[in-house]
Amino acid sequence: MMRWRRLATLGLCLAGTVACSRAPRSGPVEPVHTFGRADSPIAASGVAADEGGWRIRRADSGTVPLFEVTPPGGLEQVVLTYRARMKAENLAGKAYLEMWVRVPGRGEFFSRGLAQPLTGTSGWASYEIPFFLNEKGIRADLVKLSVAFEGGGSARVLIDCTSRPYSATRM
Repeated sequence: MMRWRRLATLGLCLAGTVACSRAPRSGPVEPVHTFGRADSPIAASGVAADEGGWRIRRADSGTVPLFEVTPPGGLEQVVLTYRARMKAENLAGKAYLEMWVRVPGRGEFFSRGLAQPLTGTSGWASYEIPFFLNEKGIRADLVKLSVAFEGGGSARVLIDCTSRPYSATRM
């Protein structure tokens, strides 16, 4: 009897793991914008081209606006992803990605990478934050990409922004 219970429990756990591990259906990832040397950051001071990306230096806490993207025709029913390769140098606090998305008539909404902060001094690592535009008829017309600092220090970043169709339906 005890062996039967163990087998049943193991079977249920395995079935639950397989069922929950399926990703939501979605289409292909499309670039919204990939940033390179031809792009000029919004912040005029403290940001310089470096290693194919940008070096950001902050003396204290604050947000450094990097880029604004105006997608042709707007973005609707997609998952936006702000992706970056980042490297920290002597950060006194944390630094993280921040994305603001404007929806005409509704305002601006944000996503922050508080769960994936950059700290201290580190090597290159990948970071990303999503923003879900999941309501039909709601169209974003502006995306603002920044890096927020909770203290002074330096960070190097290589960034891009992508989208993929949103679908709440599981396979």
